[in-house]
Amino acid sequence: MKTMSYNILCYGKEGHEREKREPMVLEIIRKNNPDTLGVQEATPEWMDFLKTNLTDYGYEGVGRDDGDNKGEYSAVFYKKDKYEVVDGGNFWLSETPDKPGKGWDAVCVRICSWVLLRDKETDKKFIHLNTHLDHIGVEARKEGMKLIFEKAESFSAPTIVTGDFNFAQGSDFYEGLVSGKLRDSKFAAEISDDGVTYNAFGEYEGEIIDFIMVSPEIDVKKYTVETTKINGEYPSDHFPVVAEIDF
Repeated sequence: MKTMSYNILCYGKEGHEREKREPMVLEIIRKNNPDTLGVQEATPEWMDFLKTNLTDYGYEGVGRDDGDNKGEYSAVFYKKDKYEVVDGGNFWLSETPDKPGKGWDAVCVRICSWVLLRDKETDKKFIHLNTHLDHIGVEARKEGMKLIFEKAESFSAPTIVTGDFNFAQGSDFYEGLVSGKLRDSKFAAEISDDGVTYNAFGEYEGEIIDFIMVSPEIDVKKYTVETTKINGEYPSDHFPVVAEIDF
């Protein structure tokens, strides 16, 4: 199967407005044809667009600000014809994960959406969790990942964790993450890619802050940073990352 993580950029900036980028983002998603997809910075406007155009997919996710449709989503999309939803939900990266709110030193409300899926053909189950960690709060990133680990470990199933983690490959946060049970699909892959994931619309060199993490029982065949431009333009200020996996 193929899984993908994509920060699609909430609103955009001059010359990179959301409305202009919508068809480009859709083209990139359709090109890669993922079985599951974690998106970050998906505003209600983005979600309306994605739901309208990705009709082969169901999704799990809510707006982070109110648990309904206010604020950004970190939704998980999945192919409806291939998977049955066993369970799913959302929790907030805070001291009170069952209700909307900021946690620790976070600047923004942060959420994790997850879905437990059963492959209709093989009967195999797996869980996909997706998040967008805070860009400022150091404690919030650390404690938020702890909550995500706890949720992942509560299921006896192969696990995928996708997201914009807002820390770089090689940082202390990163080293702490990969020293646990999850592996970075980039380094677990038989065929891999070393490209940056945050491109800043080409304004500077960029960095690697978007990840697909997998549990040990998942084999990663290929990891790719999707750097395709549409008519010479970036669809988002992040490149999506894609992993072809098996378990």
